[in-house]
Amino acid sequence: MAKKSKRYRADAEKTTGKEVLPLSEAIKKVKGWDSTKFDQTVELVMHLGIDPKQADQMLRGAISLPNGIGKQKKVIAFCEDSDVEAAKNAGATEAGTDELVKKIEDGWTDFDVAIASPKVMGKVGKLGRVLGPQGKMPSPKNGTVTPDVVSAVKEFAAGKVEYRNDKNGNLHVVVGKLSFSEGKLKENTDAFISHVKKIRPSSVKGGYIKKVCLTATMSPSVQVDVR
Repeated sequence: MAKKSKRYRADAEKTTGKEVLPLSEAIKKVKGWDSTKFDQTVELVMHLGIDPKQADQMLRGAISLPNGIGKQKKVIAFCEDSDVEAAKNAGATEAGTDELVKKIEDGWTDFDVAIASPKVMGKVGKLGRVLGPQGKMPSPKNGTVTPDVVSAVKEFAAGKVEYRNDKNGNLHVVVGKLSFSEGKLKENTDAFISHVKKIRPSSVKGGYIKKVCLTATMSPSVQVDVR
C-alpha cells in the first residue's frame, strides 16, 4: 500500500472517520482540507444494497449534472460520413467509421468516451475486446449508442458522467472540482443521489443506500447522511 502523504495524514487527523454529516457540512469539510497544487476532483462514492451478480440489479447509465464536472472530455464519434462534420463541430475529436475503427484496432485509445450510431455498430462491435476492458465500448445503456450522435457528443464533451456499479455494489461518480463553490457541488451531488434513488431496482430487498461518502483526489473521505 502506498504511503500517505504528510498533508493527507494531517487532514485525516481532523476527522474521526466515523462521523456522518449532512451533505452541506460534508462538502464544507472536504473543501476545508489542506490544498494541493492542483485542482482536485471531488468524487461521490455510494455503497448500495444491490447484488451485482444479478443482471436486473446492475446500475449503469449516464447523467448530465447541473454544473458539469469541470473537465472537457475527449469524445469520438462512430457515424456515417454525412454526420462527420456535424459531430466534429459538436466537439468530437475524431469522427467516422472505417478509418476510426482501424485506428483503434492499431492501438489508439486516446479518448474518454465513444459515441456510436446504431447504423454503424455492425463495424464497431468488433472493438469490444479492445474498448470493453477500458469501459469505452459504446452501449445503449449509458446513452452512447444513439441515433442522435451530434447531441450525445455535445452532452458528453460538456461533462456528462457515466456510472456503473463495481463488483461490490459501489458506485463512483465525479461531481466536480474542489474549486467549485459549495453550492455547485451540492447541486451536483443532490442531483446524482436523487437519480440513484429513482432507479432503484424493484428486486432489491431491504436497505438500498447503505453508505455514502464524499472525497477528493488526495484527501480523506467524509461520510454523508442522505436520509
